[in-house]
Amino acid sequence: MISSILQQPEYRLVDHSDPELHTSALPSFAYDDALATSVGAGTSPATARLWVHPKTVVLGIPDARLPYISEGIDYLEEEGYSVVVRNSGGLAVVLDEGVLNLSLIFPETKGVDIHGGYDVMVEFIRSLIDADIDVYEISRSYCPGDYDLSIDGRKFAGISQRRVKGGFAVQIYLDVTGSGQQRAELIRNFYDTAKKGEETKFSFPDIDPSVMASLNELLEETVTIESITERIKDRLRHYSDSVISYPLTDQEVEWLSKRTEQMVSRNKRV
Repeated sequence: MISSILQQPEYRLVDHSDPELHTSALPSFAYDDALATSVGAGTSPATARLWVHPKTVVLGIPDARLPYISEGIDYLEEEGYSVVVRNSGGLAVVLDEGVLNLSLIFPETKGVDIHGGYDVMVEFIRSLIDADIDVYEISRSYCPGDYDLSIDGRKFAGISQRRVKGGFAVQIYLDVTGSGQQRAELIRNFYDTAKKGEETKFSFPDIDPSVMASLNELLEETVTIESITERIKDRLRHYSDSVISYPLTDQEVEWLSKRTEQMVSRNKRV
């Protein structure tokens, strides 16, 4: 079933991998919602969207409820990071110019539940990277989850999922270049500042930076955002006879505007 979902008559490619294209991460989650709505309505084929942002920490909704969240955000901003709260699951993650995000967006498909959506992304990433990739929770990473991707026990990617009426987007961040350990240290310090050791209803990770790394640190070859992007495009052509790109339609622009307003409103409340 998973392979049959990856096999599509046509893929639409939305390439936002230039970090200067969208300097704020807020529209990225709105873009995925708008595209998932379009795919679900049958007005767009299955879509792959690539996106990269300058230094940004994306918080989950539980992070926004930390007892000293204002101080935590101040710390991140002092370190040169923008801060946004996303509308999909998970906890804090780091984005920067060495982190490539990929969204695979499909129409709702019978038999593909939440776990099936994650499995689609795992299969796709394994087809990109020539290494033994493990899939299990790296509990002392940031944003730990059952679908953490790791090599030799060191996590380089995490997956989230967003479902809207008729469609769903499976989103993954790939630490491609830079130091995974330094990114983890940033989030560990954020939690130290925003939690201050207090007991909370939600369990936040006790981060060990040594369990995180970038692909450049894990693989015997040198990889870049550009080289991984080209691999992704090649794999899309493997799974489909047609890969096309075109701007948002008027209806998609309308959906994007509405979703962006919702994201802005959510972040103002935080």
